[in-house]
Amino acid sequence: MPAGNSPEFALLATGKTEVDPAFVRGVLEGLAQDPPAIPARWFYDEAGSQLFDAITDLPEYYPTRTEIGMLSAAIGEIAEAVGPGRAVVDYGAGSLAKTPLLLDGIEPALYVPVDISGVHLRASAEALEKRFPGLPILPVEADFTRPFDLPAEVGDHPRLGFFPGSTIGNLVPPSAVDLLRSFRRTLGTGALLLIGMDRVKDPARLIAAYDDAAGVTARFNRNLLERINRELGGTIPIEAFAHEARWNAELSRIEMHLVAHRDIRFEIEGHAFQMAEGASIHTENSHKYTPESSRVLLSAGGWTAKREWTDPAGDFSLLLARAEPERMAP
Repeated sequence: MPAGNSPEFALLATGKTEVDPAFVRGVLEGLAQDPPAIPARWFYDEAGSQLFDAITDLPEYYPTRTEIGMLSAAIGEIAEAVGPGRAVVDYGAGSLAKTPLLLDGIEPALYVPVDISGVHLRASAEALEKRFPGLPILPVEADFTRPFDLPAEVGDHPRLGFFPGSTIGNLVPPSAVDLLRSFRRTLGTGALLLIGMDRVKDPARLIAAYDDAAGVTARFNRNLLERINRELGGTIPIEAFAHEARWNAELSRIEMHLVAHRDIRFEIEGHAFQMAEGASIHTENSHKYTPESSRVLLSAGGWTAKREWTDPAGDFSLLLARAEPERMAP
């Protein structure tokens, strides 16, 4: 994957291909854990990004269409709340379904999409440049979970972070708080953040959304193993793993796992791993929130919720939050 602004994204030449050293470290350290777990951000190579786009169109996957409907219905109120002339920093390359609704409605000064997948980032930026020919679009290829610099053109423009899709739910609470604090530092005191958060609901609906009948989510999950084999020279027997979605009621989250249905052994970058039948690789969390827990999370990250919008069924929420001044240690 091409380099971003952070030194973590310096490319490492390894024979025929170039591999992000952070990917190598994430995979090797993750598989060495007990139980094994690989960070969900490594889903998103080109194939993974395309598969996720396909997931958002599935009938079982309600978050995307629900959030789009909410954005369409609330854009007038959102525009009034944020005002014109903002630099929009879009964490996640920009959904071509959601981002145009925002940009059409709020009269931004410029637009900064940020994404770890260079191919996906460039494709999204090119599509939006055609749709908004007068809007400066300044893509930044970076892992937004780590510090990065905004383009100099952002200057003194007031800033609006855009983090839709309940992506915040992929992080365990301490990491989610750290990310929100990082957003606050990047965007600055007084900036605004428009963030999507999925609500707690019937576990059967949640599991169906992450284990669709067509098997697209299963392909998305197993694509992580295919990427490891392709980029890291792995010998993982992909056919030995089954996709599984689980509801963890205690932690209010859906978990995605790759479960071994036989004893297996494989190598990655010269490191040997073995897994027993029934063991799993934990690949993703998707935390769900109540109205109260979403505000607690934002507050812990240095943000105060100012407005909230939800759909008639209460499935999903969009919150507009303001970045508070950095708290001084006592």
